[in-house]
Amino acid sequence: MTLKQLEAFVRIANNKSFTLAAKELFITQPTVSAYINNLEEELGARLFDRTTKEVQLSEEGDSIYLYAKEMLELADKIQSSFSVEEDENKLRQVVISTSSIPGQFLVPEILSAFKKKFPEVDFKVRETDSEGVVEDITNHMADIGLAGTEISTNKCNFIPFYDDELILVTENSEKYRKIKETATNLDWIKNEDFIMRESGSGTRREAVKLLESHGISQNELKISATFGKTVTVVNSVINGLGIAMMSRLAVTGEIDRGELLEFKLSKDGGYRKLYMVTEKKNKISDGCKDIMGIVAKLYKVNIKEL
Repeated sequence: MTLKQLEAFVRIANNKSFTLAAKELFITQPTVSAYINNLEEELGARLFDRTTKEVQLSEEGDSIYLYAKEMLELADKIQSSFSVEEDENKLRQVVISTSSIPGQFLVPEILSAFKKKFPEVDFKVRETDSEGVVEDITNHMADIGLAGTEISTNKCNFIPFYDDELILVTENSEKYRKIKETATNLDWIKNEDFIMRESGSGTRREAVKLLESHGISQNELKISATFGKTVTVVNSVINGLGIAMMSRLAVTGEIDRGELLEFKLSKDGGYRKLYMVTEKKNKISDGCKDIMGIVAKLYKVNIKEL
C-alpha cells in the first residue's frame, strides 16, 4: 500500500464522498477510485459502503481508519523535520470516542472552544457507551475518549475532569410530590418500577455504586425497563413508566419546566467523575494533547499528562 492510497482513504472517510476527496487532493475522481480499488484488493476487504447519497466506512474500513490517519500524521512529521514551510493542505483530524452524557452535554462546548483555537483541525466523534470508549481507545479507533465511569483495565489511563451529579428523578405527580415532602430516606424506591440504562453505561454503573453506598443494592430494585439512550429514559420517566437515576446535565431542562421531580441522594448530593481516556502504552498524540488542554481550561482542572 502507498501513502497516496491511505490519504485518499482517509479523505473519503472524512468527506463521505469520492468527489470531495478528489477535489481536496487535486486529482481526478477516477484516480481516487483506482487508489481505493487497489487498496481494497491488497487488503482483501471492502472499505466503504456506497449508496446513491453518500459513502460510509464499512466495518473493515472503520477498523483501520485511525491506523491510516496515524500513518499519515507520522509521514507529515517526517516531512516537516526537513522542511520549514507548512503544507496548507496537510490533513489533520482528531477522533473522539464519547459515552452519552459527556457526548451530549459537554462535547459541543469542548469542540466549539477547540475549533476557535485550532480552526485548521477537523474532528470526528464516535458515540458509544463507556465500555465502548475503552474498546475504541485500545483498538486505535480514537485519539481520546470521554467516559462516565472508570472501567477496570490495564490498557488505559482515566483522567478525571468533571464532577457530575447523579439524581433520582420521577414524574411530577401528586404521589411523588407527597413522597418528596415526607420521605426521610430512599427506602421507598424499592417499591417503584426502576428504569436503567444499558449494562455498558457509565451512568448505570455509577448509579448502582451510589445507591449501594446508601444501603440499597441493585437486587432490591424492581427494574422494569432498560434503554440504550438517555433521552428514552427521560421520556419514559416523564410518561410514568418508572423512576430513574440520571445525570443532572441530562434533566435540568425537564426539572425547570416542571416535567420531572428531582430527589437528591443526600444533603450534599451524589457525584461521579467523568473521565478523559487515553491509551497507556502509546505516546499521547498532538491532537489528544490539544483536546486535553481545552478541557483543562474549560473545567479548571490540572492535568499532569500535559
